[in-house]
Amino acid sequence: MDLLNTLVDKGLRREPPTRDEALAVLATSDDDLLDVVAAAGRVRRHWFGRRVKLNYLVNLKSGLCPEDCSYCSQRLGSTAGILKYTWLKPGEASEAAAAGLAGGAKRVCLVASGRGPTDRDVDRVSETIRTIKERNEGVEVCACLGLLSDGQAERLRAAGADAYNHNLNTSESTYGDITTTHTYADRVDTVQKAHAAGLSPCSGLIAGMGESDADLVDVVLALRELDPDSVPVNFLIPFEGTPLAKEWNLTPQHCLRILAMVRFVCPDVEVRVSGGREVHLRSLQPLALHLANSLFLGDYLTSEGQAGKADLEMIADAGFVVEGADEVTLPEHRAAGTGGCEAHAEPGCAAHAEAGCGGHEDAGGCGSAAAPQVNEARTDLVAVRRRGPGTDLAPNA
Repeated sequence: MDLLNTLVDKGLRREPPTRDEALAVLATSDDDLLDVVAAAGRVRRHWFGRRVKLNYLVNLKSGLCPEDCSYCSQRLGSTAGILKYTWLKPGEASEAAAAGLAGGAKRVCLVASGRGPTDRDVDRVSETIRTIKERNEGVEVCACLGLLSDGQAERLRAAGADAYNHNLNTSESTYGDITTTHTYADRVDTVQKAHAAGLSPCSGLIAGMGESDADLVDVVLALRELDPDSVPVNFLIPFEGTPLAKEWNLTPQHCLRILAMVRFVCPDVEVRVSGGREVHLRSLQPLALHLANSLFLGDYLTSEGQAGKADLEMIADAGFVVEGADEVTLPEHRAAGTGGCEAHAEPGCAAHAEAGCGGHEDAGGCGSAAAPQVNEARTDLVAVRRRGPGTDLAPNA
């Protein structure tokens, strides 16, 4: 297929596809799916080999959020039966992080519900970061605390944080349909604050909220402009008790096309298959490893994920290897800060990264299987987390 050959050539040169080319990836048929995966897989292996980076989430403070993000089980007005608790103490958070690190994770993601941290919250999280770093040599720590005020990113960096996550989630044109208590511009501002403070920027999206393919392409192109080092791709987890509980618009095949599109648009970036992979990819999860070079191990913030042992077995069975703590994730040019995905490179540069680091979604184009329309919550697929932080049970890692 000429389209795929063109996209592979561009990906190896770090050259972005056109908007129409990105849309065309999402419109390919299920008959062409394996060709799409193979093509995007070439780009993934060129920059990241067969390594898979493992990340581990620690929910520092769960529930009771004043924001009204429609997709979130912790939102204002949510009746989802999730765990609710206030801030974990630094030692408790460190113990939770240790479980994920023992399972092979190299990055710990510290997340707290809320609009954004107060200065006292930043002090508390800074102490937690220092505790985790003191107890675990070489660990990466990413904070995800909501909208940042001036100076807060710098304080987190001084405490030892390596990265900051704040997702754009959806396109600017549809953002107001999902959230009304803050704006798309607020989110962009926070990613820029983190980047300016020297934190590795992490920003991604959520697919499956009723957006169009054009919305998906627009948000990924916007992310490329922001130039994050990592792009988490989440698939909506439709929690009972949230406004989007009945939004079941994704097939496993379309999820793979979305991941392939993200890889083509940001070829040398850490693409992380994130929340909802078990729910929507299901038995096709191993194919996602040919597109994404990173994933979350075990459970998520408020929902249960695949067993950590099963994650590790899946990676090995698919012929991939867990990235070691002494390996640098990003290709050399990104790790050295000499050029992100907006910078072009000569073909073959840093091959395999050896030296370093609106309406409902279209049915996926002609020949694609339409997603089943589900009019009730799927408690068989969405399980609320009942272990780990906030409970007396051991975490899943």
